[in-house]
Amino acid sequence: MSDIPTDPMLGRLIDGRYEVRSRIARGGMATVYLATDLRLERRVALKIMHGHLADDADFRSRFIQEARSAARLAHPNVVNVFDQGQDADMAYLVMEYLPGITLRDLLKDYGRLTPEQTLDILEAVLSGLAAAHKAGIVHRDVKPENVLLADDGRIKISDFGLARASNNNTATGQALLGTIAYLSPELVTRGVADARSDIYALGIMTFEMLTGEQPYVGDAPMQIAYQHANDTVPMPSSKVPSIPQELDELVLWATARDPEQRPRDARVMLDQLLDVGSMLRPAVAGTKTMVMPRGGQTSGVLLGAPVSPLTAEAETQILGAATLLPTGPGASNDLVLPGGGTVANGAVLAKKTRGRKARGYWLFALVLFLATVIGGTGWYFGSGPGSEVAVPSLVSSTPEDAAARLLELGLVAEPGSVYSATIPEGLVTGTEPGAGTRLGQDSVVQVIVSLGLQPITLPALAGLSQGDAEDTITGLAAVVGTVDPIFSADVEAGVVIAASKESDGADVSAGGDYFEGLTVNLVVSLGAIPAVAGESVEDATAILADKGLLVTRGEESYDDSVPEGDVIRGSAPEGTVRAGATITLTISRGPEPVEVPRNVVGLSWTEAKPLLEASGLKLDYIPFADAPGASNFFTVMKLEPGEGQLVPAGSTIKISFTA
Repeated sequence: MSDIPTDPMLGRLIDGRYEVRSRIARGGMATVYLATDLRLERRVALKIMHGHLADDADFRSRFIQEARSAARLAHPNVVNVFDQGQDADMAYLVMEYLPGITLRDLLKDYGRLTPEQTLDILEAVLSGLAAAHKAGIVHRDVKPENVLLADDGRIKISDFGLARASNNNTATGQALLGTIAYLSPELVTRGVADARSDIYALGIMTFEMLTGEQPYVGDAPMQIAYQHANDTVPMPSSKVPSIPQELDELVLWATARDPEQRPRDARVMLDQLLDVGSMLRPAVAGTKTMVMPRGGQTSGVLLGAPVSPLTAEAETQILGAATLLPTGPGASNDLVLPGGGTVANGAVLAKKTRGRKARGYWLFALVLFLATVIGGTGWYFGSGPGSEVAVPSLVSSTPEDAAARLLELGLVAEPGSVYSATIPEGLVTGTEPGAGTRLGQDSVVQVIVSLGLQPITLPALAGLSQGDAEDTITGLAAVVGTVDPIFSADVEAGVVIAASKESDGADVSAGGDYFEGLTVNLVVSLGAIPAVAGESVEDATAILADKGLLVTRGEESYDDSVPEGDVIRGSAPEGTVRAGATITLTISRGPEPVEVPRNVVGLSWTEAKPLLEASGLKLDYIPFADAPGASNFFTVMKLEPGEGQLVPAGSTIKISFTA
């Protein structure tokens, strides 16, 4: 609607250098704009931290950390960072602008991708992540929204706003960072993140690219987090049977719940991905065209899309074709090459990676293995894994029952607690280590008990803009309910008038102490109803319609100040007025008419003149009638218009006399 205020940043000059052109996207920490660098005359992406976060030292430090983290990387698959600074109370970040779409947009349009398209995107993303991991940087927010697909075929990973040094892997006690759908089990349970957490998120993203859906869904974020911590990610082929087994193994390897069972960093996974690609790409039916961008970049593969003007002159390479035999019970898992030969493929990816450096030493490994088996059998069943027990699932049990259950298994219970929106207060939300973890006798297991909903303090919402109020509510793990726009002559358009709890309607405009999950309904001002007095009926109707109001024609009334046919006033219905209400217009009939005085004819001019002048009408008569002594000799014979007639105010009456 036209009453919603425009973004005040548009057209603004930041730090005397960057002119804001348009808004690209809005996130939890910042808004990204398209801007022009007036000094270098180029387009850039300008990321400006939200104003309500500027006073939070932790958010500001994390924002600056993004610039430092990304600036340490110089890689064709990582979005470049050019500058970082502060303008008044705004912290900003200047990045490379890439016209195109995100991987999320591509998934929304096509649902799921082919294995070949998935391999192309994974190769580019892993190349960028490998550079980050080598520099000691953990991204911590790998998801389709942060994978950019440029119009010229380049694929880059962006948004290192949650990144931090990979050796800083202790829990901070703060809320978990990153998107819940891609959080690794160790981030959910312990708040610990390292390079293997990025690998887990990339495995979830691979599952989504291959199947068109995420492996875990739920009505609440905590339900999804619980599945990440306690369940095993299913194979993509369970959703799409045509997916090759090699990609199943790649996803299961990357999403192992135990970080030790995953690739240690992106370089390890990239090496294995290249092996998988060399086996799967010949299996594409027909041929595949790969567009190579100028400059020797090898990651710019167009995903089956038409060649854009930016790549029209690039070289084209035709790859060979082969057939991938069906998978399933009894089916071979070998690749048939164009010449008729086969290539075996049966090793699990994790074991293949560990064996990369062991090729050529298999005889030595065999001897060592036999010696280990003979000497280790007794250890295994004495004090090794053979004597270990699995931690049971204790979710929703009482702490007493949980402790007794662990005691039966020879484990020691240790109390812990956490706020939970899904498990009632006083019941167990989970354990650390998680269910299924095998432990030796007398090992300590932390039993984590729910403290119920986390308390929050809601600040005053009345007087904030609608956007700031919604950001404040969601930032406190509360929920924005209905937004009711109403007209108000006292509150500026777009500003919150009142707020209330959805559950019982209690007023929370001034804030107060509540709990997470609170749903808050807002009443937002549309501004004052436009004044239409003095406008024509057509203009008044158009003005009110522009505000979403209907118009009806009411009574007509005389008015000395408003011309005939124009609007005297617009009347709104009683009570609260919303868009769609009907405004009643009162129309002017012009000035009220005046009656020509009666019983004047036959009077002397001395008697008639005061009566006529009192009517407010103009008098037209011979001037001699006013001569001294003459008025008593003149008698009114006729009035035009005549006595009793209605004439417009200020009209002229012609008077005839007899002497």
